[in-house]
Amino acid sequence: MEIITTLLDFILHVDQHLELFVQNYGVWVYALLFAIIFIETGVVVMPFLPGDSLLFVAGAMCGIGLMQYEILVPLLFVAAVMGNQCNYAIGRTIGPRVFQWDNSRWFNRRAFDQAHAFYEKYGGITIVAARFMPFLRTFAPFVAGVAQMTRRKFTFYDVTGGALWVGGIVTVGYFFGNIPWVKTHLDKIIWAMIFVPGLLVLLGSWRARRRSEAN
Repeated sequence: MEIITTLLDFILHVDQHLELFVQNYGVWVYALLFAIIFIETGVVVMPFLPGDSLLFVAGAMCGIGLMQYEILVPLLFVAAVMGNQCNYAIGRTIGPRVFQWDNSRWFNRRAFDQAHAFYEKYGGITIVAARFMPFLRTFAPFVAGVAQMTRRKFTFYDVTGGALWVGGIVTVGYFFGNIPWVKTHLDKIIWAMIFVPGLLVLLGSWRARRRSEAN
């Protein structure tokens, strides 16, 4: 329970914790941010790390000179791409080993083939869009690997999504993160960054299910 409370406090007050870290450890903040982004995107059991809010706050700190934008964006872009590649590799390696039977209690070959076909046809936009959705961005590359999406196609959308995600949110934080109103309501903005994408996913799933039932 204490761990959850600590994690929640870090997520909601990431600006305070990050600024304190910079004051105490200086340039090591780049290593910390690299590790967090890599772990969130690269380890399928760590989907709760504050990726979006962390990028936004880091951008805001660049705006007041506590970090360098020119270093931060390329570094975190590499972390995001490498994380997704790691997650994809885990899914691609584990998938065939776990799902080695044509049909079994744990595996349905038809469902696997449908997932593979989906990711070959629509997986690209899924990989890009999932970057901006907490939890989904952790699982999307893993599922793409399990579904045996081709690495060449996955890499193209991984790089595209990583550039849009890191570059976009850090830049927004750089220009808008230090506006007084934003700083005052940062906790509410962080909650919105967590829940709004989740609600959109749930709405999309509900509509897809309704269409499926109608057909």
